[in-house]
Amino acid sequence: MKKILLILLLICSFVQLPIAHAGMIGKQEEINMGKEVAGKLEAQYGVVHDDDLQERVERIGQSLVKQCSRQDLPYTFKVLNTSDVNALSLPGGFVYVFKGLVDFMPSDDELAGVLGHEIGHIVKRHSVHQIEKQLALSLLTILVGAASGDPGAGIMLATTASQVLMAGYSRADEREADEQGFLLTNKAGYNPYSIYVTMCKLNDLSKEQGNPGYGVFSSHPEPEVRMAKTLKAIEAMHITPLVAIEKDGSATVNEGNWRYEFLKTVGSDKPEYRARLMAGALYLVKKQGVVDETRFISIDSDSYTDVYYDDIHIVRVYAADNSSLPTLSDYGGDVAAKLQIWAREVNGKQ
Repeated sequence: MKKILLILLLICSFVQLPIAHAGMIGKQEEINMGKEVAGKLEAQYGVVHDDDLQERVERIGQSLVKQCSRQDLPYTFKVLNTSDVNALSLPGGFVYVFKGLVDFMPSDDELAGVLGHEIGHIVKRHSVHQIEKQLALSLLTILVGAASGDPGAGIMLATTASQVLMAGYSRADEREADEQGFLLTNKAGYNPYSIYVTMCKLNDLSKEQGNPGYGVFSSHPEPEVRMAKTLKAIEAMHITPLVAIEKDGSATVNEGNWRYEFLKTVGSDKPEYRARLMAGALYLVKKQGVVDETRFISIDSDSYTDVYYDDIHIVRVYAADNSSLPTLSDYGGDVAAKLQIWAREVNGKQ
């Protein structure tokens, strides 16, 4: 649906653009193009009427924008009211996530991974460059057709824009957006595993649906290669604690003599993803200096308990994780106590 909307809007937009050469689309044309498509998207789906959610997504997006190399656009971030698990970026700085994606990736770190990737496409002007190249290639055909009296030559421009959008991004563009997303999330202080976990979860969903064209990274080629490349970049950061993935699918976070094990998959969160996000969060805690064990707290919700160190989200635990304590709240407190032991382990090495 998003491609159809983009095509229809760009048909209208491009008919009025001057044709010259690659680089023909200036900043204002880019913004105008994105603004028109944004209006149609919002009319089609509607924006979620949840001020807290909209402010949250806007806050995450703007924190990433502050770290990007392109500050000359009016970036906006909104949640569209559809259960689809998807996100998209438009020329000119307009970024949308669908409500289904927010539900599928509930943490700020995961949303930052998605938004960072989409910002990367805008920063590098990927869609704009593709359209410019295709228009330059089509120019001669348009002129020859017009000279020969071809009645179809007048709509060649619209057809060209449609073809570009349907083709999707190139491998090089996707890798560059991955790199930008990884850079932006890390510079903004989000979990270093954030974009890797989003890639894995969307790839899982694609396989589950039996549709390799599903999700925000849907038409993006070679997901396994891209995930491996991102994981290699993370490993180059020498992050500790370490994460060990077992053959049975369980995962362990290890630091010295301390360990924490994840056995359960909850929703879309496999033990590996939960372990990596915990390891990344503890890495961020250590970057602040000596760890104060009294600053680990657990906050209860109806169906889960979150554990934080100040404003750094460490882990979310569920009833399925608790097999020994009377309540989930008790279990959350026990997890916080185990993290205090980790703090003593870490501080003993400093």
